[in-house]
Amino acid sequence: MTGFSLTRVAALVLRYSYVLRSSWLRMLDTIYWPVAQLVTWGFLQTYLLRVNNGQFSTVETATGALIGGVLLLDILFRAQQGFSFSFLEDIWSRNVANLLMSPMRPAEFIAALMTMSLIRLVLGTVPITILAIFFFGFNLWSLGVALAAFFVVLVLFSWSVGLVISGLLLRYGMGAESLAWTVMFAIQPLGCVYYPVAVLPGWLQPICWALPPTYVFEGLRSILIRHEMRWDLLAQGFAIDLALFAAAAIAFSRLLKAARRAGTLLQSGE
Repeated sequence: MTGFSLTRVAALVLRYSYVLRSSWLRMLDTIYWPVAQLVTWGFLQTYLLRVNNGQFSTVETATGALIGGVLLLDILFRAQQGFSFSFLEDIWSRNVANLLMSPMRPAEFIAALMTMSLIRLVLGTVPITILAIFFFGFNLWSLGVALAAFFVVLVLFSWSVGLVISGLLLRYGMGAESLAWTVMFAIQPLGCVYYPVAVLPGWLQPICWALPPTYVFEGLRSILIRHEMRWDLLAQGFAIDLALFAAAAIAFSRLLKAARRAGTLLQSGE
């Protein structure tokens, strides 16, 4: 065996670069993660500075809003991942083709994934809301009907995202797997989880208002800081949810047809 070879190293690097270049989803994953981190914590810093200057609220109420935002963000994450991971389990076990060749309709498949999303969500979310009461004195359940409305808007949006990710997995295979883990981190800074929309630059605010989670987190801050329930915000968020879910269902159907034409259903799996 010869010594260390830069030629062999270069050959392997070339091989891995071809894999990266062959999937735009992998390339997107390497780019948006650091951007999402920078934007999230940068705007949070801006918000906290304005809190200290008295522009928005006291530090105490802002802290409560942050804890509430973390808990509602967990609902958003777990609902989407519960949907996507149930689908991924079929891909990992190479069971997708069997399911889609069975008499089961795609709508029935989606309904099962939505049900599993709710089951996983309850198992993961209830314990942390109880811990938040004991450790931080923050009772998310005290929001009552508002919490139920927040839940509906967040979960419906998560299912829309899960549908699109599932369609991309069918069409592009495991190259899209990373989206199931990280896509919500890209949405998080635009959903204004930890800071109000007013903190963001003017050109970015319309993009944020196009996302249903923004209405939920703005509604949460309205309750905790101004003691005002903004049903108008939730109604707008729910209306956008319905439109996005319809668009996601159409996208899933088209990606499924494209996967059947391209023959990628039998190429998925570990």
